[in-house]
Amino acid sequence: MSTPSVQTVSARMPSATIRDVARTAGVSVASASRALNGMTTVAPAMRERVLTAASQLRYVPHTAARALSRRRTDTIGVVLPDLHGEFFSEVIRGVDMAARRRGLHLLISTSHGDAAEAAAAIRAMRGRVDGLLLMSPHVDGHLLADNLAADVPMVLVNTQVEGHPHTAFCVDNYAGAVAVVEHLASGAKISGRLVAHISGPADNLESQDRRRGFLDALNGAEGLVLEGDFSEESGYAAGLALAEMNPRPAAVFAANDMMAIGCMLALAEKGLVVPRDIAVAGFDDIPVARLMRPSLTTVRANIADLSRRALECLAQIINGEAPWRNAAQTVGSHLIVRESSTVQTAAAKTAI
Repeated sequence: MSTPSVQTVSARMPSATIRDVARTAGVSVASASRALNGMTTVAPAMRERVLTAASQLRYVPHTAARALSRRRTDTIGVVLPDLHGEFFSEVIRGVDMAARRRGLHLLISTSHGDAAEAAAAIRAMRGRVDGLLLMSPHVDGHLLADNLAADVPMVLVNTQVEGHPHTAFCVDNYAGAVAVVEHLASGAKISGRLVAHISGPADNLESQDRRRGFLDALNGAEGLVLEGDFSEESGYAAGLALAEMNPRPAAVFAANDMMAIGCMLALAEKGLVVPRDIAVAGFDDIPVARLMRPSLTTVRANIADLSRRALECLAQIINGEAPWRNAAQTVGSHLIVRESSTVQTAAAKTAI
């Protein structure tokens, strides 16, 4: 005769409530609530009893109810175009540093480069966040008016919306592009060969400003534009195309570091040496740029610091410490010359 199997079922204890904490501490619910919320009107001895009871019962505050009573969630919404790559890792790192110092939480979503998804992400933040940080090339005044609650403060990051009064923190993409292209062109003049540009997406504001800086810095000299999309793969494809050109450009400015890295990998596969055969430069100065061999000449924008400042500003707006709406604040960028362009520069100095 077979022995019946025995199943052990572990009973799950119900979550402790604030009433349980108050009962254990021997105080009223109102007193327990004041103690747990850190109010200064609570006597130290009572606060200690309440905190001890909460710890013993493993009490976890009901976030939604707490937010409703305080009209605050202590959460910041962050909407980005994507999460892939070191650029967005730096954005999140800067936001996280500032949020952690202020005891704030982050709710992060992406638009995946699509206006409809950006609108959906903004709508999903309603009632969940105290404010919104937004980076998106696809938003305009109508999209914000239709999807953002009027009472939710917002700060834009590397995003500008014509006629919209929200505070914005933007990198000076144009000046950075001019600086790096002038640096590359100084070497290209020696051989009389042109400078190429791997552009970002056509509908992206940063890409447009960097392309405009590239064209203006050439000052009428011949230039070549290859289309990219900010991805390493598009930089790789452009690098393969550059390797087959005859005559080949003397230098290439990629609109971001990931495309520059992809370009360098393609050139190396084709047997070309950077910068001896072609100089390469990027934009953003992501951490891996200095670790490349050769190390990558680029434009430093300090994205982590930019996003940190944006969150600090948003927190000040939420707390009433700063005006709700302000003008765009342009953050400077500067050229970082490394090994990927130094041969061209040295040649130019020798000729002068």
